[in-house]
Amino acid sequence: MPLADLLVTHEWHDRECRVRLDNVGAERVCPDDWLLFDGQLGLAGASIYGEGFQMLAQTLGTWSAPEAVGRCPDADNYRITHDDGFHTVHNLLLVQTPSGWLLLAFGACLRFGGEFRLYPDGRLQILMRTEGRPLSPGQHWLSEPLICLEGSDRAALLSELGQRLAREHGGRAGRRPSGWCSWYHYYAEVSEADIRENLAQMGTRFTDLEYVQIDDGYQAFMGDWLDPSERFAGGVPALVEEIRAAHRKPALWVAPFIAEPGSRLFRDHPDWFVKDEQGQPLAAELVTYGGWRCTPWYVLDGTHPEAQRHLESVFATLRHQWGIDYFKLDANFWGAIHGGRFFDPDATRIEAYRRGMAAVRRGAGEDAFLLGCNAPIWPSVGLVDGMRVSDDVERKGPRIRQIARELFCRAWQGEQLWALDPDCVCLRDIPGQQASEADYAFHLAAMVASGGMILAGDRLQDLDAGQAAALKQLLALCQSRSAPARFGDLGFSQGEIIWQGQSLRCLFNWSGEPCQVMLPAGAVDFWDNQPLGERLTLAPCEGRVVRY
Repeated sequence: MPLADLLVTHEWHDRECRVRLDNVGAERVCPDDWLLFDGQLGLAGASIYGEGFQMLAQTLGTWSAPEAVGRCPDADNYRITHDDGFHTVHNLLLVQTPSGWLLLAFGACLRFGGEFRLYPDGRLQILMRTEGRPLSPGQHWLSEPLICLEGSDRAALLSELGQRLAREHGGRAGRRPSGWCSWYHYYAEVSEADIRENLAQMGTRFTDLEYVQIDDGYQAFMGDWLDPSERFAGGVPALVEEIRAAHRKPALWVAPFIAEPGSRLFRDHPDWFVKDEQGQPLAAELVTYGGWRCTPWYVLDGTHPEAQRHLESVFATLRHQWGIDYFKLDANFWGAIHGGRFFDPDATRIEAYRRGMAAVRRGAGEDAFLLGCNAPIWPSVGLVDGMRVSDDVERKGPRIRQIARELFCRAWQGEQLWALDPDCVCLRDIPGQQASEADYAFHLAAMVASGGMILAGDRLQDLDAGQAAALKQLLALCQSRSAPARFGDLGFSQGEIIWQGQSLRCLFNWSGEPCQVMLPAGAVDFWDNQPLGERLTLAPCEGRVVRY
């Protein structure tokens, strides 16, 4: 429609801009996006950090040569944007300038997703993703607030952003749980006997572990979370009672928005699911990454009243009848799936996700601990108590270093928006996954630097005395709510934590060659308290923690 029929106004307050778009014409418009800014910043060679829409996507590198941090970029595996001649980052863009840092971020993601398009020549476009929703004559839209901060201290800028987001949404950083998780040793083949074996270990060798997290594999089908698999023939409620009787707390993995074709939920209620263009339930793989097992996945429509009641009922049962107050909510991205049709045709995918999550919260209760996993990052602010901020752990050097970099990029979010979940501590090789001594040392140092939750991922009886002692030290950090390490730059080679009146320096060698680091007088190794002298040699791809 003619530009004269759209009235754009800007309102600035305290370095935040809200843009209003009024349809003053006579025709309805249905744009896919709404351009807020288009200009040349002249920063093509600048170092950047860009947030992803979902957990597995982040960007480092430079403006003209962006580099994916995670395995699954938004524009590739997840097909969220169709980048052509530009690179999209979502909701947060941090740029190193000649005088310091420029931080551009959206202060909310309640209806529209915010996007920053980076062109190789230094051009920047800032958009709201409006998803073809209608703007009728006489109606208006308000953009999410755009925050513009500048300064010389990168960490201080990110801290200010975290404070603003927490004020806007109500930060939920409170508890920082610890425990044991079944996934990383048993995966989907976990059984009742496996849970009991590790529960027994928690009663003797690992008494500081708080929660027993029963992960994927206990359910009969994806979507039927109250029906047990054959390996849990005694039923999950009875097992939960055993956990509580052993003075431990139960936690449960649930993927609230997805269901597989054989599930009772999908067979009985196909009308509760996001639809395709023909009005049939949309298989996720047709528009995005399809899922990691039991596919095709179909997606509960968070705008459908019956789907909302179902989510509320399931989590009310899990909380009040089964007695579970900690839920690892996985595959949350699919609750914000693109490319489908919702029961409420005016709702965006952000609104669909947030309505579905509101139903989960009503059922679980305000005091339940909700952990977001494989989630849309910005749309989850204010909705979850903890957030997985990195990929799944594998006992392989490249994955260990990948997830450490993902974690360090998002560490500023901890204790302001939510508790950080750096994923599980895994210290033993298993079939198909082997890591070196240096790799495991890197993994342990990254866990210290995380300032986050600590969950053990190994079969507990397999841990030797040294590994058990390292886990105990990590749990002490978790219980005392140690802060994330503060890094001076995006190279993440040295980070520092002040903990109980001491300085912990986390050192990382990202290269394949040894490197030397000068140490202050009196430095000792964090794990065994052995003096280290004035010079420390890091092996290739090794991490160390030094205390002084």
